[in-house]
Parts: sequence; structure tokens; C-alpha cells
Amino acid sequence: MAANFQRLSTTNSVRQAQKHYYGDSDPAGDATAPDALTPEEVEFIGARDSFYMATINSEGWPYIQHRGGRPGFLRVLDSHQLAFADYRGNRQMLSTGNLADNDRVALFLMDYPQRTRLKILGHARVEDARQNPELVQRLAEPEAHRLVERLFFIKVVAFDWNCPKYITPRYTAEDIQKLVAPLKQRIAELEGKKKNGS
Repeated sequence: MAANFQRLSTTNSVRQAQKHYYGDSDPAGDATAPDALTPEEVEFIGARDSFYMATINSEGWPYIQHRGGRPGFLRVLDSHQLAFADYRGNRQMLSTGNLADNDRVALFLMDYPQRTRLKILGHARVEDARQNPELVQRLAEPEAHRLVERLFFIKVVAFDWNCPKYITPRYTAEDIQKLVAPLKQRIAELEGKKKNGS
């Protein structure tokens, strides 16, 4: 576990639970500076076509929302900042409203085929796309510019990689097409030989 992630997530009650079940607890982390994303995290984030984002409302209840798009739609602006364009949707505005009260977010990024996950803690702010057309140009695909309503910016505070245990591999339709393409080609070759009497 990254030191800063450990410092933020391992509270006294967490340590008490660890002692109760395992007889010992993780030491409190001593890192205070925000974690900087390395090339490994940047590459992983850039390859994702979705992630989950958790916010907390004014009553203390968590809310988790799925975000999806083309691979790389969650942009790495620098080693401490992420951003993504938010499109017109169901008009509930739950994440946006929650962030007005509490700017803390948790992101969960999954690579199901490789059984890898990256957790990110940060502080988020929301900008109105109508007031930031130049940022819309930078953060959204050209064909989607007119659909962007908000822009989310996330200052990364900490991150941590999880082990692959209990992650069930899942594949997109595109992944499956790539996997079966050689089989389809081989079947076509064999059928061609059969027609030709070979």
C-alpha cells in the first residue's frame, strides 16, 4: 500500500478492526505530500474506458457512479491532476451536488482481463462547460463537444494498487472479437479448402 494512501485510509477504527481479526495492525503512514502518479499509473489510466467514482453527500451517505467513454477519456493533466468531460445525462446531478458540500472523491479503475485495479483518493471540483469552452476542446472528443455540460478536475492525493485476488476476468465485445479473429480466419481457410476439394 502506498504510504499516503495508508495514512489516509488506515484510521484508528480500522487499526482496531485489524487487531481484532489478525492480532496486529498496520502502522500509521507518515507521508504527507500528495502521491505523484508515475508512468505506470499514467499508462494504466490512459488505457481505461471506464471507472467508478464515489462521493459523499451532506448527510454522510456515499454515492458511487460509473463513468465510461473511449480509452483515455479520463485525462492525466500532470502527475497530480486528472480531468474528464461530463456529458448530458439523467439530470440527477448527484455527484456534482455532493462535491459542492464535500470535495473528496474515490476512484476505482479496473482492468478485468488483467485482473488489476487502481484506487485513487483526491479532491474534485466541477466547472461549467459553458464558461470554459477551451477546456471542452481539450478534454472531449470533437463529436461530443456540444454534449458536454461539466468538467471534473481531480487533484490526486493518494493511490494504491490492489492484488488480483477474486477479480473475475471480464472482456468487452471488442476484446472478444480480437480473441476470436484468428479462429474465424482459420475456419474460413478450412472451409475454403473443403470447397476446393483439398
